[in-house]
Amino acid sequence: MVKKEDGGIAGEKALDLFLKIGLDERTAENTIANNKVTANLTAVIHEAAVTDGCDRAVGNLLYTVATKFPSNSLVHRPTLLKYIVSSKVKSPAQLEAAFSFLAATASDSFKIDDFEAACGVGVETSTEDIEVAVDEIFEEKKSIILEQRYRTNVGELFSYVRKKHPWADPKIVKASIQIVDAKLHSILGERTAADDEKPVKKKKDKTVKAEDKTIHVVTPPQKPSEEEINPFSIFPSPLENFKVHTEIYFSDRPILRAFNSKEILEKHLKVTGGKVFTRFPPEPNGYLHIGHAKAMFVDFGLAKERGGCCYLRYDDTNPEAEKKEYIDHIEEIVGWMGWEPFKITYTSDYFQELYELAVALIRRGHAYVDHQTPDEIKEYREKKINSPWRGRPVEESLKLFDDMKRGMIEEGKATLRMKQDMQSDNFNMYDLIAYRIKAILCTLEFETRRASYYWLLDALSLYQPYVWEYARLNITNTVMSKRKLNRLVTEKWVDGWDDPRLMTLAGLRRRGVTATSINAFVRGIGITRSDCSIIRLDRLEYHVREELNKTAPRTMVVLNPLKVVITNMEASVIDIDAKKWPDAPEDDASSFYKIPYSSVVYIEHSDFRMKDSKDYYGLAPGKSVLLRYAFPIKCTEVILGDDNTTILEVHAEYDPAKKSKPKGVLHWVSESSPGVNPLMVEVRLFDKLFNSENPALLENWLGDLNPQSKLVISDAYAVSSLKDAAIGDRFQFERLGYFAVDKDSLPEKLVFNRIVTLRDSFGKIDPATCRFRVRIRVRETWNRNRENRFRAGSKHGGSGPPQATGNQMQATVELTIVDIYSQLDNQQAHANRSHQLRSEPSEISKNRLIQQLTEIGLSMSKKIERMKAKKQKARESHVVCHLKFQARIQEAEDSMQAQHLIIEALVEEKDSLLQTIQGLQEANDAPAPLDDEWEEEPEERPEEEEIPIGDGEIDDK
Repeated sequence: MVKKEDGGIAGEKALDLFLKIGLDERTAENTIANNKVTANLTAVIHEAAVTDGCDRAVGNLLYTVATKFPSNSLVHRPTLLKYIVSSKVKSPAQLEAAFSFLAATASDSFKIDDFEAACGVGVETSTEDIEVAVDEIFEEKKSIILEQRYRTNVGELFSYVRKKHPWADPKIVKASIQIVDAKLHSILGERTAADDEKPVKKKKDKTVKAEDKTIHVVTPPQKPSEEEINPFSIFPSPLENFKVHTEIYFSDRPILRAFNSKEILEKHLKVTGGKVFTRFPPEPNGYLHIGHAKAMFVDFGLAKERGGCCYLRYDDTNPEAEKKEYIDHIEEIVGWMGWEPFKITYTSDYFQELYELAVALIRRGHAYVDHQTPDEIKEYREKKINSPWRGRPVEESLKLFDDMKRGMIEEGKATLRMKQDMQSDNFNMYDLIAYRIKAILCTLEFETRRASYYWLLDALSLYQPYVWEYARLNITNTVMSKRKLNRLVTEKWVDGWDDPRLMTLAGLRRRGVTATSINAFVRGIGITRSDCSIIRLDRLEYHVREELNKTAPRTMVVLNPLKVVITNMEASVIDIDAKKWPDAPEDDASSFYKIPYSSVVYIEHSDFRMKDSKDYYGLAPGKSVLLRYAFPIKCTEVILGDDNTTILEVHAEYDPAKKSKPKGVLHWVSESSPGVNPLMVEVRLFDKLFNSENPALLENWLGDLNPQSKLVISDAYAVSSLKDAAIGDRFQFERLGYFAVDKDSLPEKLVFNRIVTLRDSFGKIDPATCRFRVRIRVRETWNRNRENRFRAGSKHGGSGPPQATGNQMQATVELTIVDIYSQLDNQQAHANRSHQLRSEPSEISKNRLIQQLTEIGLSMSKKIERMKAKKQKARESHVVCHLKFQARIQEAEDSMQAQHLIIEALVEEKDSLLQTIQGLQEANDAPAPLDDEWEEEPEERPEEEEIPIGDGEIDDK
């Protein structure tokens, strides 16, 4: 007895429909249990116009179409169904050939003659044709057959016949069994006992492996991929926007395939001139963060690359959370990021048009006015129950909607809901409230809204834009949610929306991060759909350093000054030339700045200690160091405080002739004139805001705030040339990091924010961690590139697994190596010479470091080459194994086919024998003894295939 599933009347109707096309009860039940397969098969049956039933063979083919038809060519499915119903396509082999042809064709038009030729339509094969094919294969394999006799692989012989006549009727192919048997008997004679003996397997001789010799070949760098050069190459052109966007499955009607008709597309292209139009639609309820930088890069960048236009569209539909401050900030920050909107618009500009579309939606029977409360709507959605107002007449909903517009209905007492599908597997199809349409280029958490979005456009017969969902940009040690950011600001955990510790764009700009480095970072991580990764903060800092290293002039600041009195120098001031850039040409005066050098200088407290050691390069009693760009000094006396521990000042002598060559080099500042202290400045040192890499996952995320995320040094000393620095100017404080002038600066006292350190300071790493990070980075890039290549292949109608390119892996490894070098260098500096700057004269130390890094680089390059060689060898081995495996599968399939044909022949003989026996029994007036002993074998059920869910929408909160 067939069981009724939970689908109710609709499920019972579908079950009856499936039984009518010849599906057995078990297959029909399993199909009903899968809503997507049910919807798809129901649509196929209606398209084929066989709702009253059809032949069982045709029904099995229809089931295969419902589960395996290529999604990129759905517009051609009705054509194929006509061929199936008319029995022009009548075998699984023809159907598979049709799938392959249509998958390659996609949505493009094709010639019927080409289609019929590819599917074998009209090809008839006779028994004589089969006999000729058998003779050909026996002639070709005669020597093997004579050697193997009755151990010959019969399946291989049948495979030849099947390939020779792929469209032959299976009943005719059965005849080849008897033909092959007769042919074998005529050549080999009667079967002997030796033919039944198992063959003795020959042991394979073990080959002696040649001695492995590693040959290192230096390969030239490969050209970057198209995606690396242009990350927007993955997006199609407007001319290609005729393909199916998504499939929308319903519980009570056929599948909706969302795509633009030829007329709608041509009308759109005429209006837009074929240009790409995108929009950046922030909601003005807070400040933009670095995640919006990615959205801007995609929206504005795509339009710019294609010569199109990008709107800045304010989503002003929530006035309670919106402020003019946010609107002004958004417009300003978009310009700072280097983007220029084609036009600035507001959702409210289109309220009248949206109202007219809502009226059209009601008139078409796709919307209704509902009086349920929010709690009732939630409860009914959870239970998948229709609203009691869902069936109200169209005219009644039109009148009520007009009353809503004129304010005659109390706010909150009525809503306009779309009549979608409350039984859908997608909760975003549960009769959503019709109040707005979201963005086109959007993040993945809105992917499930794609069905609702396209449903609405289809219901109104509007142009359907191309939707692309990409992964949100998540960065370690911070939060990106506007709600959490708003709480940090309003509860005074940070100093406003532009606090330099935040990942808001205003905060990054105030910290000193440039827009170009942010865009370079976004381009570097790519436009990927992988939503399970979080980007390390040091990847952003890498791009920041890359730019500042080329653009920020060098200068010197002492954070914790220690006074040094030069006892052998007169009370005078010498102007020292200091380089703004490491490679400044000697004849370029603009590349130098003046530093006063007097008898009183200041160094870092941490650059002096009372006891010297072998691995220490700072100043100590009796020891010499070089003051950067100036002279060597030697400590001669230390003045201690009353506690005999606190160091008050140091006395030293300088070497005006520079005869001594100390290893240690220190940064310093000096009195600009005798008795006048150096320029005093405030320096703010920023660190990660949260201790955990992903604080958003913590229940008490505020408890994870880093108390040391901000350190203010109010009495640092700087060289006098900094007194004219303006807000926003960036510098490299030698040995300390990159800094920018903050807006809190006053004429009498400048304030500097540390942008990034000179090296990564987020923690020491060991070799195992280095290898782990290389693997993780390579895997992330592999997954991203694999996904994008697969999309590119799908866009051009291709299929199959994408292959990695060597230059992409190489580039990823090189970037990781750069990061690791930075951390290793920082770790070594911290452990061995934390108070020391390498001097220009100290060529031995510098050369030793360069040599060590070069050796590490060469070692890793060799390992990469070996990995490439192993990978190539493994790939070749895999291909060989794959081919062998495919051959074995083919042989097995052929053998199974042969056995199947033999079984069918035996079944037919059985039926004939039964009829003969029954005839004899009837002649003798006796009962048939075998009636209850024979059972028909159950027919093989078509394989069920999961129909993929459609894609969907955005949040910028």
